[in-house]
Amino acid sequence: MKQIIALGGGGFSMEPENLLLDQYIVNQVDKEKPNVCFIPTASGDSESYIERFYEAYKKLSATPTHLSLFSPNWGESLESFILQQDIIYVGGGSSRNLLTLWKEWGLDHLLLKAYEQGTVLAGISAGGICWFQEGVTDSGGPTYREISALGILQGSFCPHYEGDKKRRPAYHRLLQEQRIKGGYGVDDSVALHFIDEQLHQVVASVDGKKAFYATNSEGKTEERVITPLFLGNR
Repeated sequence: MKQIIALGGGGFSMEPENLLLDQYIVNQVDKEKPNVCFIPTASGDSESYIERFYEAYKKLSATPTHLSLFSPNWGESLESFILQQDIIYVGGGSSRNLLTLWKEWGLDHLLLKAYEQGTVLAGISAGGICWFQEGVTDSGGPTYREISALGILQGSFCPHYEGDKKRRPAYHRLLQEQRIKGGYGVDDSVALHFIDEQLHQVVASVDGKKAFYATNSEGKTEERVITPLFLGNR
């Protein structure tokens, strides 16, 4: 079983007192304390981001570690380090920097190999975009534009759908101009869970949040609402 969990926002970095999405990710591995590796490439390996990850995941039933491409910390073999992880969690930041550095290090191929072997791939914002064919990003300049990603999942991904007031209109514009494929607009606090590249479940750590499937129809954007399963009070 191959799994990807893409967060539109939320999780430990945005909701440190609400770890429902993080616990959901950990729960997808049938192991008492799964190995969870945080990859903060998109933030330039922000030290405070890494610290927040450890603080959060030490509260969960997991064994946390992180991967730095700026200060290599994996020992003799990057491949061995990646393949011993049960979960890979990719942080937010610059999608362009993330994808460029991954390709330079060959990490994109190693992550695909890990995925094929059953490692759960997860991530927030840029760390959600990276698994799709395309995404909506501001890492290319002052305006939002399309970006090509790894293409494990079909279509496009737009995070922070309601949290960033400029992102949803930008996604609509890109769809209408046929510059991006149809795909998912995802609110903060919402995650898409794919199994074998098919959408399995949509979950939320805050009640009332939503996800949307958006397409271009004769120059207009059509959205289908996807109501998540609220993880609270369970």
